[in-house]
Amino acid sequence: MQLHISPSLRHVSVLHGKGLKEFIKVKVASKRLSCRKLFYSILFFTFLLRFVFVLTSVDVIDGENKCSTIGCLGKKLGPRILGRSPESTVPEVIYQTLQKPLSKDELQGRLDIPQTLEDFMVEMKKGGYDAKTFAVKLREMVILMEQRTRMAKIQEYLYRHVASSGIPKKLHCLALRLANEHSNNAAARLQLPTAELVPALVDNSYFHFVLASDNVLAASVVATSLVRNCLQPQKVVLHIITDTKTYYPMQAWFSLHPLSPAIIEVKALHHFDWFTKGKVPVLEAMEKDQKVRSHFRGGSSAIVANTTEKPNVIAAKLQALDPKYNSVMNHIRIHLPELFPSLNKVVFLDDDVVVQTDLTPLWDIDMNGKVNGAVETCTGEDKFVMSKRLKSYLNFSHPLISENFNPNECAWAYGMNIFDLEAWRKTNISLTYHYWVEQNIKSDLSLWQLGTLPPGLIAFHDHVHIIDPFWHMLGLGYQENTSFADVESAGVIHFNGRAKPWLEIAFPQLRPLWTKYVDFSDKIIKSCHIRAS
Repeated sequence: MQLHISPSLRHVSVLHGKGLKEFIKVKVASKRLSCRKLFYSILFFTFLLRFVFVLTSVDVIDGENKCSTIGCLGKKLGPRILGRSPESTVPEVIYQTLQKPLSKDELQGRLDIPQTLEDFMVEMKKGGYDAKTFAVKLREMVILMEQRTRMAKIQEYLYRHVASSGIPKKLHCLALRLANEHSNNAAARLQLPTAELVPALVDNSYFHFVLASDNVLAASVVATSLVRNCLQPQKVVLHIITDTKTYYPMQAWFSLHPLSPAIIEVKALHHFDWFTKGKVPVLEAMEKDQKVRSHFRGGSSAIVANTTEKPNVIAAKLQALDPKYNSVMNHIRIHLPELFPSLNKVVFLDDDVVVQTDLTPLWDIDMNGKVNGAVETCTGEDKFVMSKRLKSYLNFSHPLISENFNPNECAWAYGMNIFDLEAWRKTNISLTYHYWVEQNIKSDLSLWQLGTLPPGLIAFHDHVHIIDPFWHMLGLGYQENTSFADVESAGVIHFNGRAKPWLEIAFPQLRPLWTKYVDFSDKIIKSCHIRAS
């Protein structure tokens, strides 16, 4: 075959051989196509044909079961160029074996299942097994490991539930010692505050903070950290609300450990006139809620015995049994306007927070008519903690929820909140809260499972003013991946979660941020063997 090109590049002829008069002539229009482009295109396709020929020849020489470097390249790239996925090299029998179901009972009492990957590899090398036996052994080992991992996770969640739900012996000792002091020591029965400071309790020129707690040690840390970091402690009023059983120990502690010049008020719920008159919705709802939970959940033993649910679902159900989620101290914030009818604005603090900065600038924040100043929990660098939306708390498979709310709407946090009580009194927030709590009880807790935040998210819907995240850092009670530098620089840190700083299960690297506000040399603290670590 001969290729003839005219000097003007206007004609290209391909001859089949010498002396052959027939030829193929290609006429190229000079105006429509570049002759040089046509020439280079022919050269390129000539080279491509030679390349394909070489690939085919090498594969034929190597045989069907072998694959040369060039040949493999063609086999791998070819299907992808043509839009097809390459064929799997895993034998089909392995897929079929791995997909067969295997019950838990089939593995019980079996001693021939490899316990580690090393054991598995040794057995495979010695046995000379085929692909099917390999898959069977692999499936048994993996399923056994999955079962053991699941049980280990569930046991961990159960132990944490037990550790966080009970009252630690040291805290129980502290309450008893303080109750004894209240009975035997007149200095532990002082009026809080003193008579000349009582007018400050309703004076809106002061900075009013509210803390609801039945934990004396936790309340002391919140109060101490608040006053110690305040630039104007003489203008601070801290209203501590507690229950009947904790009132005397709480009063004894703050009588013996004053935080002057700050003003501390300690009151039990039965001291509030509003609370003792008629029916209190929150108490009725709590009583019904407890009955539903005990019937619906069946206790921790029934939850752990479930062999079909995932560990994280079991963890959520165990958390729902925590007494704090049904504690009046947790629900009482929804009645702040009634409890403090003379106050215009308060900052509400949970008892598992530590204040690390002056909080009086919070009164300078313009709430724009909103009721609740809070930090959003759907934005931030910490994706584990700051990724919460309404769908994280509410059950959007229930029509009552899905028809009224947006699942992707950003959530916000309790723990450190600014409440404009004047604006609150103009709304129906409290009624909305109790309505939805009642609906959740009627639906067997199918709208949400735990806590006061879900009904709070509903009741305060469209009444929240988002504040800078500096004021409230969350998550220190259920994960330890937070940067220590970020924790130290936050205004308020919140040990929300099971690993409370006063418990043995607290994260050791974060606990010092809380213990620095405890005086371990105090004789009552020492007598109960409460230590920094």
